[in-house]
Amino acid sequence: MRPFFVLFSFVFILNFYQAQAQSVGRITGVVRDRNTQEPIIGATVSLEGTTLGVSTDAQGRYRLESVPTGSYNLKATYLGYEPITRYNVPVTSGNALTLNLDLAPSQTQLQAVEIAMDRSIRVAMAETPLSVQSLSSEEIKSNPGGNFDISRVIQTLPGVAGAGSTGAGFRNDIVIRGGGPGENVFFLDGIEIPVINHFSTQGSSGGPQGILNVSFIEDVTLSTSAFDARYDNALSSVFQFKQRDGNPDRLQGNVRLSATELAGTLEGPLAPRTTFLASARRSYLQLLFKAIDLPIRPNYWDFQYKVTHQLNAKTTITALGIGAIDEFSFAVPKKSSPENEYIIRSNPLINQWNYTTGISLKRSLENGFVQVSLSRNVFENDLDRFEDAQYGDESRRVLKARSQERENKLRLDVNQFVGGWKFSYGAIGQYVGYDNNFFSQLRQEVRDQNGNVVQPRVVLDFDTNLNFFRYGLYGQTSKSFLQDKLSLSLGLRTDMNSFTTDGNNPLETLSPRLSASYSLTERWKLNGSVGTYYRLPIYTVLGYKDASGAYVNQDSDYIQSTHYVAGVEFLPTIANRLTVEGFYKRYGNYPVSLRDGVSLANQGIEFGAIGNEAVASVGKGRAYGAEFFFQQKLTRGLYGSVSYTLVRSEFTGLDNENYIASAWDNRHLVSALLGWQFGKNWELGGKYRFAGGSPYTPFDLEASQQNYASLGTGLLDYDRLNTQRLRSFQQLDVRLDKKWNYKRTTLSVYIDIQNIFRFKGPSLPQYTFQRNADNTGFATTDGQSLQANGSNAIPLILDEDDVTFLPSFGFVFEF
Repeated sequence: MRPFFVLFSFVFILNFYQAQAQSVGRITGVVRDRNTQEPIIGATVSLEGTTLGVSTDAQGRYRLESVPTGSYNLKATYLGYEPITRYNVPVTSGNALTLNLDLAPSQTQLQAVEIAMDRSIRVAMAETPLSVQSLSSEEIKSNPGGNFDISRVIQTLPGVAGAGSTGAGFRNDIVIRGGGPGENVFFLDGIEIPVINHFSTQGSSGGPQGILNVSFIEDVTLSTSAFDARYDNALSSVFQFKQRDGNPDRLQGNVRLSATELAGTLEGPLAPRTTFLASARRSYLQLLFKAIDLPIRPNYWDFQYKVTHQLNAKTTITALGIGAIDEFSFAVPKKSSPENEYIIRSNPLINQWNYTTGISLKRSLENGFVQVSLSRNVFENDLDRFEDAQYGDESRRVLKARSQERENKLRLDVNQFVGGWKFSYGAIGQYVGYDNNFFSQLRQEVRDQNGNVVQPRVVLDFDTNLNFFRYGLYGQTSKSFLQDKLSLSLGLRTDMNSFTTDGNNPLETLSPRLSASYSLTERWKLNGSVGTYYRLPIYTVLGYKDASGAYVNQDSDYIQSTHYVAGVEFLPTIANRLTVEGFYKRYGNYPVSLRDGVSLANQGIEFGAIGNEAVASVGKGRAYGAEFFFQQKLTRGLYGSVSYTLVRSEFTGLDNENYIASAWDNRHLVSALLGWQFGKNWELGGKYRFAGGSPYTPFDLEASQQNYASLGTGLLDYDRLNTQRLRSFQQLDVRLDKKWNYKRTTLSVYIDIQNIFRFKGPSLPQYTFQRNADNTGFATTDGQSLQANGSNAIPLILDEDDVTFLPSFGFVFEF
C-alpha cells in the first residue's frame, strides 16, 4: 500500500499548490467535405453549452482560442451538410488539440437542413450500414484496464472476445464473432499494417501489448461485417485507425510514465504547410511482471511517425511509419512448483522486429477524390526452444525458426459522387517475399525393451525462399431512394496471386456483397447485408516444404467466408445509440492439418507461429449468434456502454462433416463500461467483462508420456478435440484520473486496477512429469533414471486457474 500512499500524498500536494492563473486551451483543425475532401469555407464550429464558436477560413481551418480547460462536445454545421458532433473532446492547457472534421452532404432538401437531426452518434454509412462501432482517442485513453492499449480497449465492443477468455493469459488476440484472430485486417490512414501487437503469433495476431501510440489516434472504426469492397483479405473484421495531424502552430508534446512503460511524443510544424508527429516508447513491463511474480518477461521498443504536407488546396501528401523491437523470455516465479518450473523452462525464447512505412497522396477531384498509397512492411520472427532450457546444446534443440515476411504494396482508390450515386473503385498490387529456416521436433524416437523402433522420430526441417505477386480489383456503388429512406450498396471484388495453383483465376475469388438500410423514422433503421469474402492462406502455410523440397500447399485455395447479417438501430437521443443484430457466417476452404486433422481455425492463441505443416483446403465452419449494444456518449458528465453477444463457433476437420466447437466458442460475451466526469477534472471509470468457458482439447496421455522427456510439452488428443471447457472468465477493472492545468502545461495522474475483485482467470491445463525431491530431475516409479520413452515417469496434469491482480499508476505530462 506504500506506493498508493505516496501517490495520494503527491496528488494532495499538487491540488493544494495548483496555479491560480486561468487555464485555457485551444482546438484547431480543418473542416472538409467528406465526399471530395475539399476544405469547407465558412462552416461553423462551436462548443456545446458555451458561447464559443468560430467559422472556418479560406483554407477550411478553424481555431477555437482561449477555451477554458475541460471536456466538451464539439459541433460543426454548414448549410447543405449534415451536422456532426464529436463527443468528450478534452481541452487542456498543455497541448493544443488538432481535430479534423468531415461533413457529409445532406440528402434532405435545403429548407429542411436547419432543423435536421444531429445523428453523429450513428457511425454507419451506406457501404457498411451495420456491424460497425467507433471509439475516440479519449475513450481509448480513459478506458479502465486498457493501459492506453488500443488492442485491449477494443475487447469491450460487442462480438469481441479477448484471449483471456480462452486461457491465453496476457494476450491481445482479437476474436470477432467466433472467427479466429488471424481473420482481421488493420488499416492506418488507408495503409495496411499487418502487425499491431508486440510478440505477435506469426500467422495470427495477439501479444501482451499493442504497438500503436494512442497519442496519434483520432478515432478507431471497427467493422465486423458488410466490409467495403476496397478492403482485401478480411474474413471477420476491418479496423480503420485514423491518425490526427500534428499541431500546425507550435512545437508541443507529452511524456507518459506508467508502471509498464515510458513513452514520449513530439509534434509541431516543419514548414508553413507541413506538420509532424513522432514518438518512441520503452517497456519495462518485464520489471512489473517480475515484481508481481508472473513468469513472462516481455521487453520491447516501438517507434511511430507521421508527416503531413499540404501541397495545395486539393492535394495532401502523408508519410507514416511504425515499428517495434521485441524480446520475450520466461522466468520461474518464486512461488512455482518444481513441475511448473520445468514447464516454464520449456517455453521458447522469442525475438521479433517489424515495421510498416508508407506514403500516400490524396487529391480532390471535381466530384470526389483519389488516393494513391505505396507502402512496405516487414516482420521477422526468431524462435528457439531447447529441452529443459539447455540453450546451446544442439542435441537438445526442440525448435528453431528464422522467418521473415516482406510485402511491398501499391494501392489506388478512386471515389466519385455523381447525381446522388457514389462510385468507388480501385486496385492493389503487391510483391511478397517470405523466408523461413525451420526445424521442429514433433515426436522423438521410441524403442521397446528389445531395441526395436516402435515410434519413429518425426521432425520438420526445411528452408523456404518464396517470392510472388498478389493483386486485386474492386468496385462499389451506393445510392439512396424513396426520398432517402432506402439506401442500397453493391460491391464486387476479386483477388489473385502468382503462386497458388488456381491463383490467377479471378472467378475463384469473385466476392459480391449487398447492403441495405431502411429508415422507418428519423430514429429507427432496419439494416441488412450479405457478402462473400476471401483471404489468402497465411505465408507459413504457403511456404511449407516437405522432405523433397516441394511446396506441398501450393494447391491451397483462398479461405472463404459468407456473412448474413440483419439488425435494427434506434437513436433515443442525439447521444444514445441502441443496436440489435443477428449474424451467420459460413466458412469454406479452411486449411486443415494433415498431420492432426485439425482446422487451423483452432490455432493461434499461443506465442510463436502456426501453419508450418501440410494442410488441405477442405475445412468448413460456421459462426452464428446475436448481439445487443447500447451506448451513451458524454452527457451531463456520464458516458458508458453495455453489450451482450450470444455466439456459437464450429469447424470441421478432414472428414468435412462433423462440426466441432472451435476454441472461440465462448457462447456468452458481456461487457459494460461506465465513466463519470465530476468536478475539478476528476474522472472515475469501471469496466466489466464476462465470457463463457471456451473449449479445449485434453492430452493424449500415452503419447504425452512417450514424448514429454524430449519435447517438454504434452501432446493433445485430437480424437477428443475441444470436448472439454475452461471455467468462465470475468474481470472488473477500475480507473481514477485527475488533471491539473497550468499556464502552458498539463499534468494527468491516474490509478488503474485490473481485476480488482481478484476473480480467477481460466488457464489451460499443463502436462508434466513429477520432479524429484531436490528438483534435480524427474521422479520415477523405479527410482532409476528417467527412460527416454517416459515409461517409468510419474505423469501429472496441472490444472490451476490463475488470479491476475494488477494495480498500476502513472502520469502524463503535456508541454
